[in-house]
Amino acid sequence: MKFLTALCLSVSALYCILFPGQKSVSAPESYSIPETPIQSQASRSDFDFKGYKITPLADIKLKGRVLSYKNYSSDKEANLSPIDLALGWGPMSENKVLDKIDISQRNRWYFWKTDRFPIPRREIETNSANMHIIPSSEAISNQLAQIKRNQIVSIQGHLVKCTQGSWNWKSSTTRTDTGSGACEVIYVNSLSIQNP
Repeated sequence: MKFLTALCLSVSALYCILFPGQKSVSAPESYSIPETPIQSQASRSDFDFKGYKITPLADIKLKGRVLSYKNYSSDKEANLSPIDLALGWGPMSENKVLDKIDISQRNRWYFWKTDRFPIPRREIETNSANMHIIPSSEAISNQLAQIKRNQIVSIQGHLVKCTQGSWNWKSSTTRTDTGSGACEVIYVNSLSIQNP
């Protein structure tokens, strides 16, 4: 019996090491981000980055609450984007809404589910998104390594298409789409992170 108990504790500890939970900070009950992402015409032409051709499709400026984050290290995209951020704004930045929605990420997708919709489905879809983050500098990479759930991120950069040989990875250019191809691929020039 003691052996079985010790084995269970060892397995649990190993799981926590290999699959750590997300770090988080608390958000005030009244907190809300009213601003929606601002997208404009691309201000930069194609450029090379880490052996990839980067084609800016649009400029983007946004502020969002970190609903979830997921680190990646083994897929093709990880060389460019070591982290995905699921971000929310408007009603999807408010505790009274988020308390009723379960949010997760895997395989470069963002998932949500609810037993009872606190707001209409379409508002959930258009006020949150999965962002594949490409840090433009080591300083931004270091900031992202410390990120926590519920923090507020402000991002300025470009929605991009990344190409290497026959491989490409293209950003969505609208916040109203869903499903495959709906994620944003963001080359981040400027990032600030703060607690709510």
